[in-house]
Amino acid sequence: MISAVPETETAPLAAGVVLASGAGTRVGANLNKVFLPLAGRPLVSWSLDAFAAVPSIGVLLLVIRPQDEELVERVRAEHTGTRIEIVHGGATRQESELNALRHLASRIADGSVDTVLLHDGARPLVTPRLIADVLRTARGEGGAVPGLAGSDIFAATKDGSRLAGKPEGALVRVQTPQGFRAGPLLAAYEAAERAEFAGTDTASCMERFSSVRVRWIPGEQENFKITYAHDLAVAERVLGHR
Repeated sequence: MISAVPETETAPLAAGVVLASGAGTRVGANLNKVFLPLAGRPLVSWSLDAFAAVPSIGVLLLVIRPQDEELVERVRAEHTGTRIEIVHGGATRQESELNALRHLASRIADGSVDTVLLHDGARPLVTPRLIADVLRTARGEGGAVPGLAGSDIFAATKDGSRLAGKPEGALVRVQTPQGFRAGPLLAAYEAAERAEFAGTDTASCMERFSSVRVRWIPGEQENFKITYAHDLAVAERVLGHR
């Protein structure tokens, strides 16, 4: 069981948002993959565990599809000691993130939430340490994105006939959670909505519609995304070793 997120006037001013509103069809299941069993528990429960274990997280949101309400009740029943706020997602990842931010808007406006971390619920092996690192960097510099150096990535010619060497600059395999100061984050997403812009992730939206500095920090090898059925088997092995 996970520890309760404190609900006091002195609670830490950070919100953790776990995104669980995708379908995940490539995993080959008949239900949303974040509710598939992983080591005997709904997959998304592991991410909720990790966020609840970080004392600086004072608000915990789970973004879901309306049709998954019954599945969410099982998750809530497992975490009776934690207040999990439920938000319905949109048609896209960005719409889902915007819905979560609008849900937090009054608390962002009055300063009771100063930083927001957005995490893909399909990455169940995220650790409290990485969450804390992202939060600390986001609060200090404005934005933080974890990732792994893509040292094995090469460019190819357009027709695929040969490799063209490594592109300039560092290549990074981006992970989540991605964290940002709450005010600029909400403003950037509202601006993106007005411009009908759809980014590839949270950082791409921030880079387009804000002046906030986005800092790359080292991610974790085990913080991979569950995409295919065999990923579940790998994740179970990792949990077994932990």
